[in-house]
Amino acid sequence: MFKKHPKGLLAASLANMGERFGFYTMMAILSLFLMAKFGLAESQAGLIYSIFYFSIYGCAFIGGLIADKTKNFKGTILIGLCLMALGYVLIAIPTPTPVPPESFTMYLGLTCLGLFVIAFGNGLFKGNLQALVGQMYDNKQYEPMRDSGFSLFYMFINVGAIFAPLTAVGIRNWWVESHGFTYDPSMPELCHKYLEGTLQGDGLAKLESFASGGYASVGDFVNSYLNVFATGFHYAFIAAIVAMIISLVIYLANKKNFPDPTVKTSSDAAAVDMDPKEVKQRIYALLAVFAVVIFFWFSFHQNGLTLTFFAKDYTRISGININLGFTRLQGVELFQSCNPFFVVFLTPVIMAFFAWLKSKGKEPSTPKKIAIGMGIAASAYLLMTICSAAAGLPTKEEITAMGGLPDPSRVTPLLLLGTYFILTVAELFISPLGLSFVSKVAPPKYQGLMQGLWLCATAAGNQLLFIGAILYESIPIWATWLVFVGTCSISMITMLCMLKWLERIAK
Repeated sequence: MFKKHPKGLLAASLANMGERFGFYTMMAILSLFLMAKFGLAESQAGLIYSIFYFSIYGCAFIGGLIADKTKNFKGTILIGLCLMALGYVLIAIPTPTPVPPESFTMYLGLTCLGLFVIAFGNGLFKGNLQALVGQMYDNKQYEPMRDSGFSLFYMFINVGAIFAPLTAVGIRNWWVESHGFTYDPSMPELCHKYLEGTLQGDGLAKLESFASGGYASVGDFVNSYLNVFATGFHYAFIAAIVAMIISLVIYLANKKNFPDPTVKTSSDAAAVDMDPKEVKQRIYALLAVFAVVIFFWFSFHQNGLTLTFFAKDYTRISGININLGFTRLQGVELFQSCNPFFVVFLTPVIMAFFAWLKSKGKEPSTPKKIAIGMGIAASAYLLMTICSAAAGLPTKEEITAMGGLPDPSRVTPLLLLGTYFILTVAELFISPLGLSFVSKVAPPKYQGLMQGLWLCATAAGNQLLFIGAILYESIPIWATWLVFVGTCSISMITMLCMLKWLERIAK
């Protein structure tokens, strides 16, 4: 698979696996952790979640500037790895739950500090490693393999992501069960509403039935359950620390063998003397693509927010229960393994499909592939819209009043599986090929900066994520998905309108 590609590609992919492991750990449990730990509503947790994911990608711009300025890509990447590990350490430290009112700001601030350190470290690491991979393909021998090389890179870094949600769920459930409790995704929200004095009806009756099993009062049960549940989340973050250490070892072992994007090769000779007008045209083309993909990422990265909330509130997960003896793999977070699983197993299929089209002389250009991917993403949310409307699902407010939606009224998990499958196909048309497009079009002296700006576009889309959480709480669920159908469709149409210009620049 890597036979025709640069030798450093596999090592770079493996070095990136720890970052992906941590990324998908956060995608699986961060919003749920914030709600269980601090009693935040979906919109409040969504705001912190969106700021964090904005910062992850936004800091890549700063990381690109630092690497370009210092001419030390490898050292910048190394510092990024160390900072990410430190950030996970800050979040993994257990603190009291329920959080005492007088300490609420301090403990939430500690969590946010940890998130910022992770985000800044990721900014130093991610874009610069991608620039390093891009330089591997500046050699004329490997240039024709650039698209497939970035697809392979993208596939292998997602191997770690498959196991991240599974590991996080396993650790959390092991801790919960070892203290005599059972996993219930609706329980933390009910417990916090009880502490606020706003819980009534079926929700209150549910807590009273659990408390009758040996607790002095409902309050005693609530405090114990929240403490154990949140601590399980804290310990789940430890797995990300281990993954970062493994990536650090792999990176250090291969550091000398990686190319340096600041070192010009003979193939760069023409590019060094690139006409200023051409430089401007390339930058304008990249900025246009960056502006469009903002709205794709706003829709796609709902998988860690509104799609996770949908799994918690509307999806039947009782049948998803893998008993490992010491723990059970059961929880809404397990759906987050679907995307990286599909990335790993669909990448060879997509690559083979493109190779077949190339042999027929019909392979779409990279910009056209990106536009097609946006249309595919729109179809995923169209599926969610149709199925949610057909099922007549109640609003979030109505579900809270019920104390949770009964299993018979929930939708099959196949709906989310199908949605993640379609979204992953869209991702494979956009994300790795977008990286390839940037490395191909960006002027050599701005490689790190342009890779950083690509990630900044993702950051801008992530900053909008909280809008999805607000919609989730405020309007019918089918209407929430319809918004994402619209944003992805508009992105596709805009890309198609710019297609001829972008194809000319890419040549």
